[in-house]
Amino acid sequence: MTDLPIENVQDYPRPPALEKVPQRLVARLVGQIAADTSAGYRVLETHHAPTYYFPREDVVARLEPAAGKSFCEWKGAARYFDVTIGGATARRAAWAYDSPSASFAPIAGFVAFYAGLMEACFVGDEKVLPQPGSFYGGWVTSNLEGIPKGARGTEHW
Repeated sequence: MTDLPIENVQDYPRPPALEKVPQRLVARLVGQIAADTSAGYRVLETHHAPTYYFPREDVVARLEPAAGKSFCEWKGAARYFDVTIGGATARRAAWAYDSPSASFAPIAGFVAFYAGLMEACFVGDEKVLPQPGSFYGGWVTSNLEGIPKGARGTEHW
């Protein structure tokens, strides 16, 4: 369990909100810390698990540009990275918005990780589960209620 307050993903706003995260955030790969911060942000959007962002200076893994780009109507253009540490590489396991929209300017250059492509990711002491599906990068914690989109049949809610 977690000491995080109960939140329902259906109650998150649209357009999404950006807020600082008081908990420590950690992303691990092959037993090594790939990123560790106490200065993270999270994006809260209706029907999504929160997406967590790390300051680039708190990412110790090597980030190599990966193929593909995407566009979020709220944040703008994202680019993707392969994450390498300890001789292992997680392909296209991270992304960033270099020049996000004004509402998301605080996360310019910050890095988010797909929990399902990393060995483990944590909010505080809680190991997260990946948001369902292969597109969205939210982190599911035990305090979340409701159904985050991403699983078959929920992609276009």
